[in-house]
Amino acid sequence: MLVLKFGGNSLSTENKVRRCAEIVKSALQREPAVVVSAHGNTTDILVTCAKQALEGEVDTEQFTSYHYLLADSLGVERTIIEPLMFRAEAMLNGIRLVRELTPRTLDAIMSFGERLASRIFASVLCQLGVDAVPVNSYDIGFLTDSNFGNAAPLAGIEEKIAQNLRALRQVPVITGFLGKDAKGNITTIGRSGSDYTAAIIGAAIGAEEIQIWKDVDGVLTADPSVDSRARNVPELSFTEASELAYYGAEVLHPSTLIPAIRKNIPVRVANTMKPNEPGTVILPFSALTGQVAKSVVYKENVALLHIVSQRLLSVPALLSVVLGALEKCGIRVHMVVTSEASISIITDRDYSEDEIAPAIAEISQHASATCERSMAIICVLGEEMKGNADVLTKIFSALGREGVKARLVSQSASELNIALLVRSGEIEKTVKALHSLILGAE
Repeated sequence: MLVLKFGGNSLSTENKVRRCAEIVKSALQREPAVVVSAHGNTTDILVTCAKQALEGEVDTEQFTSYHYLLADSLGVERTIIEPLMFRAEAMLNGIRLVRELTPRTLDAIMSFGERLASRIFASVLCQLGVDAVPVNSYDIGFLTDSNFGNAAPLAGIEEKIAQNLRALRQVPVITGFLGKDAKGNITTIGRSGSDYTAAIIGAAIGAEEIQIWKDVDGVLTADPSVDSRARNVPELSFTEASELAYYGAEVLHPSTLIPAIRKNIPVRVANTMKPNEPGTVILPFSALTGQVAKSVVYKENVALLHIVSQRLLSVPALLSVVLGALEKCGIRVHMVVTSEASISIITDRDYSEDEIAPAIAEISQHASATCERSMAIICVLGEEMKGNADVLTKIFSALGREGVKARLVSQSASELNIALLVRSGEIEKTVKALHSLILGAE
């Protein structure tokens, strides 16, 4: 069996939907199960609609016209999607009347995107002679906790999912991103969570491969919008792919790989525009290349907190205070570097003054604390770096030629990556310098 997941951009237009449907048809002999995201930027549109309803205005024109026009262009009967369209509008009117938008209600609103996509895509497959059926993930056992907006799938759901899918005779077109809690409330598992849905379903049915279809050529050596020399990385290990996601690569959801790793199921990232190209396959272990590393990625718009101890507290004790203050204010930590007298913390995003000031005030009772915004993490990554004593020298030489001074440097004990902190304005020249180092090392 095979799991094919199609992202929102890959399903955004008539031609793209038809191309994805042809990909499914060509894989029929491998018993495909399909997972779909909402068409285009539907999720963002629905969030905007919900916020407008909270302010007393219900305007569904963009949402409804997009889906009706898409359905019409694909030859999908409007009656297939109308009930969901009416239900979405009714729910938005409910928000307008009570002037309340809870996380639970917002999840329910966002769910209409995937539910519509499932119906439309299944209908298009049927036009191609594929016996397909739309399936809500929660109807086949995809259960989660009640952390609306970022729900976690419950342990032990895979067996029920497998039983329900094996009972189907048709090709299932399953809603990504969605689940239900124990009380029957619809939940979402975080943005880009459809990848995670596909991985869980793949693990449940023991898929031979999980394919994530996007509008990119798999994982690349760099961001092509920053450096046009970027090219495909044919193979990655599970560890490399997880690290790339953590440090900013947007090809995969960071949690996607967990179910696949557990079952040793290959994950392939492929381009819907180039279905005959192999893309990038992610395996338990990847082949080493002749390069210094496999890829350079970046995470922009982070903040640097620098805390200097007044020696009234040991660094471990101070770190406990700092992390507690940040957690209390909802500030998430991405990296931590410590020394005898100081702690440097990089946040996961660039928090506003109002968000970070209370944490700084609490920390300042114990140590000197400053915050620098508009920073970026640049990470060079690859199994090739292990045991290579020259890597740091080459990296600093490359940065020195471009006049880039890293504010912070961190290398994991696994020697799998080296992360640097630079100012956001230095992203392009830093990425290009490090990418040249990778490309020139062959």
